[in-house]
Amino acid sequence: MELAFTALEDCHLANELAVTRDGAEALDYLRRQGAFATRPDRLPVVVLLDLKLPKLNGLEVLARIRADSALKQLPVVVLTSSREEPDLERCYELGVNAYIVKPVDFEQVMGVIQHIGILWGILNVPPPSIRRSKS
Repeated sequence: MELAFTALEDCHLANELAVTRDGAEALDYLRRQGAFATRPDRLPVVVLLDLKLPKLNGLEVLARIRADSALKQLPVVVLTSSREEPDLERCYELGVNAYIVKPVDFEQVMGVIQHIGILWGILNVPPPSIRRSKS
């Protein structure tokens, strides 16, 4: 995660990052439950999702996001090391917006994360239901 912070800071997109430790915590964050009940009432512009999460894996998290009427339009980008075709197929069946296999090279990983930040944080126009004010 430090790598993602550094890459996004380099393109001035790190002012609103949230990191969760596992899939269950990610859903609590998005739904403003448990430890996140008092977080500001706005959704992130994009969720970067790893498939290999403890408690609930990334596929389970994605399925629950897409099944939740308040979250279903939230852009989700899977950023994973998995090149397994069943993972890829399942993610697209569940409605992932993008599936990106992490490059092995450090500089390429940094570039990929920066491009994700620029695309989803600056260029993409989110659906009206998840638009939020930039602060």
